[in-house]
Amino acid sequence: MSSSFNKYSVILPTYNERNNLPIIIWLLAKTFKENELPWEVIIVDDASPDGTQEIAKQLTNVYGPEHILLKPRAGKLGLGTAYVHGLQFVTGNFVIIMDADFSHHQTKNYDIITGTRYAGNGGVYGWDLRRKVISRGANFLASTLLRPGVSDLTGSFRLYKKHVLERLISATISKGYVFQMEMMVRARHLGFTIGEVPITFVDRVYGESKMGANEIVQYAKGVWQLVIYGYIEDFDEENLIE
Repeated sequence: MSSSFNKYSVILPTYNERNNLPIIIWLLAKTFKENELPWEVIIVDDASPDGTQEIAKQLTNVYGPEHILLKPRAGKLGLGTAYVHGLQFVTGNFVIIMDADFSHHQTKNYDIITGTRYAGNGGVYGWDLRRKVISRGANFLASTLLRPGVSDLTGSFRLYKKHVLERLISATISKGYVFQMEMMVRARHLGFTIGEVPITFVDRVYGESKMGANEIVQYAKGVWQLVIYGYIEDFDEENLIE
């Protein structure tokens, strides 16, 4: 597809990413510029106490307000709602959701392109054994019970056609880390086409992972909730409850 007809919008949730943000934005700007792609990044910061928003404002001055938009929120409200918030300000017709560096492009007319660490030559570097076991276990649990047809449900590096993302977000009820997994399950049930691209995930340069015991518990509950609601065989949005 010709890039002259496509604009790429990146929704980038942040919390205490003062040190990582300039690196991520530089990588994005470099990649889009090299590929001559129109772009914008919507930074959704949840009131980071480390000065992330001040850095975002400086980046807006450097790259221009047409490329960097800071759309903060009053507090830490969850990953899923961050994407919902950011989508309001998207002007592109393709939307990337991510928390890592941009490293691939769309080559076929899929509705969704999702990065996978667990197929082809994809992989993970910099994780200890605990992180690897948690990620593998989470994907195995969801894949066994929900059969979504993708190899990496917990990754957060995806490219959506804008109208597809709007449809999925309107149907998804999860708010935290379960959000990513539920989006893929719903996409399959709604008949959207999904392509996978192997990616190499390199652990963060600065700071610590936000994944803790509470997120793990919530993920397990989310998988079970999807099973109870019958998303596997009898998908029916009207029967869902908050």
